Amino acid sequence: MKTLPLIEQHFHGAFGVDFNKAGVEEIVGLAHKLRDMGIAGFFPTLVTDTVENTKRQISVIKQASKVCEGILGIHLEGIFLNPEKRGIHNIEHFLPLTADNYKKLEDDFIKIVTLAPELDEGLISYLKGKGIKVQAGHCTGWSEGDKKPDGATHMYNAMSGISHKQPSATLAALIDDNVYTEVIADGVHVSDDALRLLFKTKPEDKIILISDALPIAHSNLKETIFADYKIFYDGQSARSADGTLAGSVSLLPDIVKILGKKGMFNPKYIENTYRYHGIEPKGELVWDDEYNIQDMRL
Repeated sequence: MKTLPLIEQHFHGAFGVDFNKAGVEEIVGLAHKLRDMGIAGFFPTLVTDTVENTKRQISVIKQASKVCEGILGIHLEGIFLNPEKRGIHNIEHFLPLTADNYKKLEDDFIKIVTLAPELDEGLISYLKGKGIKVQAGHCTGWSEGDKKPDGATHMYNAMSGISHKQPSATLAALIDDNVYTEVIADGVHVSDDALRLLFKTKPEDKIILISDALPIAHSNLKETIFADYKIFYDGQSARSADGTLAGSVSLLPDIVKILGKKGMFNPKYIENTYRYHGIEPKGELVWDDEYNIQDMRL
């Protein structure tokens, strides 16, 4: 099988590197490790933090991007979320969804913003006017028209679920053929049946595989501090002390292999990330029958 090099558009780190804390050299070193795995491009994703720390890390990631072309932009997943669906995020740092609040940390290297559309106070139209991808996540729903998002962040997780009695974020993402949907298909965050529903319902060109990987992924760490909380890894999943599921401990190559063994992998789910961001495809990955990367040519 041949397909395109992988692009991670939503992950928080790996190999012990945390994008909310890492320095330039750590990020560049991580980029080299990712490339060796077949991940040619990525969007470092920042979890909810103080405005000051977020601004600092935006600057650090931009510096790293000057020597690493694989860093494609920043995914800001935090600060503008719904406390009811906070997941692992620290609500003490949440801000109202206004353009003025976004300007406190605004930078042209931010390419994706995850937010709660139902709480919007003018931020969505501001972001769209800047050409930034708006994704609904950690939310309960959204409106149509100008406030409709471009995508849905980690489908099913940290959003209002399916109900036959009322609208929900999950239903809205499933039935809207124009909205892209991220999904963490690591076998932990979404059940196989829920994956089958997504793959059956959504157009195949609107599904994007992501890892939402934590810094603990592909490391020897058994615990770490993430989003101000201590996270524990039990060998299968990473959770806070109260049992809240955090991000994944898998990276995209792992997820492709997991789906491949289940007969659920579709190369379109890789190609869609290129399409979503308007990136010109180049190069190819060569896989074996077990979906292990044999070669990457750029």
